[in-house]
Amino acid sequence: MQDLPDSATEPDGSVVVRVLSYNIRSMRDDVAALARVIRGCRPDIVCVQEAPRFFRWRKAAARLARTSELVYVSGGATASGPMILCSLRAHVERTEDVLLPRTPGLHQRGFATAVLRFGRVRLGVLSCHLSVNDKERYEQGRLLLDRLSALDVPYAVAAGDLNDRPDGRTFGLLAGTLQDGWATKPWGREHTTRLGDPLQRIDVVFATEGVEVLGCGVPMGLPTLSERDLRAATDHLPVLAALRVPSA
Repeated sequence: MQDLPDSATEPDGSVVVRVLSYNIRSMRDDVAALARVIRGCRPDIVCVQEAPRFFRWRKAAARLARTSELVYVSGGATASGPMILCSLRAHVERTEDVLLPRTPGLHQRGFATAVLRFGRVRLGVLSCHLSVNDKERYEQGRLLLDRLSALDVPYAVAAGDLNDRPDGRTFGLLAGTLQDGWATKPWGREHTTRLGDPLQRIDVVFATEGVEVLGCGVPMGLPTLSERDLRAATDHLPVLAALRVPSA
């Protein structure tokens, strides 16, 4: 399988950034395999879902960042699961963790957000894990769009586990405003459910207008990844995107 473009800073100041979205199931599976998968994708940014949220969660997040050769940016328990990691290539300008309105009887949800700078390029980032309840999920989709706008940067990405498929109304709401990475420039495998499970695409990377999607999908077949690790790491498959972000 052809690899995605490498991370780069181009002569005009634009940057190629590799963004990974990954539901890691609270690191309850093979953590060494998880770190190998992340390293094999060579990401600049990782939007994590189901990061550790309970006892010594900061220690677990630091361990994952260290073994993945990345640094912790924001999120985890303070965002009720979503988390952002990045490479040393990025300069962190600011972060904010957001807890969303909660429906009684359902899990607390939140967003991990950050503004990162790559040279002269400023990029907003939002990691999310939306509700399993349709009504609550749709409202969270509206809040996601509001939060991206509130980051007040020219370009942004939102990535995560939507708990919704492309024909769902929340997925449609987001795809009506943002670029759906897979639909824009498909690469790799489409479905993000674990091998052997029913085929679904519920994990996504979205980008705002003006960001060029160079490829997006599940990185099956990369020589740097093994199918054994993908099966062992967690119950979702990762989504990897290469994006070209203009210099503002």
